[in-house]
Amino acid sequence: MTGTAGPLLLGVRHHGPGSARSVLAALDAAKPPAVLIEGPPEGDALLPLAADEGMTPPVALLAHAVDDPARASFWPMAAFSPEWVALRWALDHGAAVHFVDLPATHTLAMAKDPTWEDGEGEGTDSGDADEEGYGLRVDPIAELARTAGYDDPERWWEDVIEHRGTGAAPNGPPGAGDHDPIAVFAQLADAMAALREAYGHGGRARDLVREAYMRLRLRAARKTHGDGVAVVCGAWHVPALAARTTVAADRALLKGLPKTRTEITWVPWTHRRLARHSGYGAGIDSPGWYGHLFDAPDRPVERWMTKVAGLLRDEDRPVSSAHVIEAVRLAGTLAAMRGRPLPGLTETVDAVRAVMCDGSDVPLDLIRDRLVIGDALGEVPEHAPAVPLQRDLTRLQRTLRLKPEALERELDLDLRKETDAARSRLLHRLRLLGVGWGEPAAGRAGTGTFRESWRLRWEPELHVRVAEAGVWGTTVLAAATARAEADAASATALAGVTALAERCLLAGLSDALPTVMAALADRAALDADVGHLAQALPALARALRYGDVRSTDTAALGGVATGLALRICVGLPPACAGLDADGAAGMRGHLDAVHAAVRLLPETGEDVTGRWTGVLRTLAARDGVPGVIRGRAARLLLDDGRLAEDEAARLMGLALSPGTPPADAAAWIEGFVGGAADPGGGMLLVHDERLLGLVDAWLTRVPAEAFTDVLPLLRRTFSAYEQSVRRTLGELVRRGPADGGPARADAGPPGFAPEPDGARADAVLPLLRLLLGGDTDGGGNDDLVGAGR
Repeated sequence: MTGTAGPLLLGVRHHGPGSARSVLAALDAAKPPAVLIEGPPEGDALLPLAADEGMTPPVALLAHAVDDPARASFWPMAAFSPEWVALRWALDHGAAVHFVDLPATHTLAMAKDPTWEDGEGEGTDSGDADEEGYGLRVDPIAELARTAGYDDPERWWEDVIEHRGTGAAPNGPPGAGDHDPIAVFAQLADAMAALREAYGHGGRARDLVREAYMRLRLRAARKTHGDGVAVVCGAWHVPALAARTTVAADRALLKGLPKTRTEITWVPWTHRRLARHSGYGAGIDSPGWYGHLFDAPDRPVERWMTKVAGLLRDEDRPVSSAHVIEAVRLAGTLAAMRGRPLPGLTETVDAVRAVMCDGSDVPLDLIRDRLVIGDALGEVPEHAPAVPLQRDLTRLQRTLRLKPEALERELDLDLRKETDAARSRLLHRLRLLGVGWGEPAAGRAGTGTFRESWRLRWEPELHVRVAEAGVWGTTVLAAATARAEADAASATALAGVTALAERCLLAGLSDALPTVMAALADRAALDADVGHLAQALPALARALRYGDVRSTDTAALGGVATGLALRICVGLPPACAGLDADGAAGMRGHLDAVHAAVRLLPETGEDVTGRWTGVLRTLAARDGVPGVIRGRAARLLLDDGRLAEDEAARLMGLALSPGTPPADAAAWIEGFVGGAADPGGGMLLVHDERLLGLVDAWLTRVPAEAFTDVLPLLRRTFSAYEQSVRRTLGELVRRGPADGGPARADAGPPGFAPEPDGARADAVLPLLRLLLGGDTDGGGNDDLVGAGR
């Protein structure tokens, strides 16, 4: 019932600002002695925290199974959620307040039981139910909208509920047009009763159990507080709570429910996650817009357009007050044409696109992200219950001044600074624990080992990941150490152990390194596959370099890395023989990776660098090695200055001789001048016309029947170059480079004369003196300018 003869049943739509305003008005009018709210009863002990100064919505109740923290559920609440409004009203007015939904101890246990897979809360529209009403899940809002002739449930809800009260007095405060605050709930209850009569439980068998428990809690509250108690729940449940059933029948539905031990707490939530179907299960697409409708004291459209204009101005877009006025007028006109009481989100978006964005959807993406959805992140008091690992993480975040934020941001770290180094270790430890707060990003400050860049974004689900990681320890350091040791013991692949060693060094887990190094030595001794060894070495080399930056003792790691490098030097030449095209491409990648890693290894008595150079020379000249590997070996030697240019030209001449199959020759070119793996290789041909002449001469000799076979390889190689490089190569070929012999003595770089033009150079001297801050009369920086010329 919704009158004075029984409990006040306030059926709402979760996260609906119109419902929240109506709930507030109804509670103010009825002043119930107790308020019952749909939610897990385990949260009753946490309800007083909602009035704490440190509690700022959006927040959520998080319940998880003690033996399996990944099995968790959230009950989110925003400032405009009816449940939050009812909760705060009860606390502010001294009324008793309780959660009355099925306990989380049952719902989380039922999540593992396949007989309870239909879920809970309001679901999404699944189409029409079958003729008996028990086949498919029913979205009650969609059904009511369809009955009213709307094809969009959101638009129907906005017209009927969210704009309620603002249509009669559009310039007054929300609710100014409401005469009976209870009437809207009675009307909605009648509509839901008709739906329940037609569709039964609507495909939600679990709802019958939940509603039986709610009725038991409601009976207990009426015995304690009288008939005047108020219940705030999803409108779908109102007919079931008003139904006359017996206590025995309700208890029979609850008999034999599975149980599990649970823990519950408050956690921060975000507007972005209000669209997730968890707990209340009522996702919304525009939480920022709904929050604005709830907070705006009057003129919601005008105030919204002002927010949009401010955002666009901050992004340096020319938006004036005239744009705001015209956008408001257009939104009102569109609402009138569409038969709506007030402009909704659709009308405001259309008006903003036409007036402020010049018809472009690009600025609208920013508006949707920042305003329609929003990046609000709630806060919970520090003394709220939490697992020990979460408390330690919170302490570290506060100490290191790393505030969790819902909006993605870049963080550049200088590892020479103590605070930045500690931040880096924290983020790496969390990644090892599976808490993905930050992801490494390409730094803008350079690629040196003293710099790190991270992309940070805090998601509410990370609280669950922290709870899961709590099984490894009570602090971040202890948990990460235990997790690394366990991963080392269970790892089977050599590459996995080397990657773990690198992550341990990055995270500063010195206590875990002995265990990881022992596992690494064991795996390396047993693995004879050169490909596996080549995959493992780069991670070890990087770890050695990072160890230098972080002042970590990496002597044991250096010995293992040197041993791997020497084994690769022995096994690589025979491993490269007889490979097919795919195998050769993979081995070429290993060749590049090992070459880069060898250059990072510390100097030892083993002369790893010298032995590796010998391996490259062997590969470059050995018959039976695929052309792509021979070409790549020659290029690596040339880049390191260990192969003379004349010798490189000789090797290319041999590889491109008429006796070499065209496909093998094309592969050699791909390995030598780079392609997609080395786009900068084209500059080698630009600056050495002898090599370009050899390629050009070979290409003109390729038989017609073989040309179509080598064309894909050549296209893949040269298409990876920048457009300017391809254009320069084309100009060189057109003018006719030297035919494989020495470059013409009078030929300068493309676009340059053979000799400098002194008169043209002198013309820029006055401007250069001005830029360098010298005297304009020819003194001051003349020596510097002359040296530069």
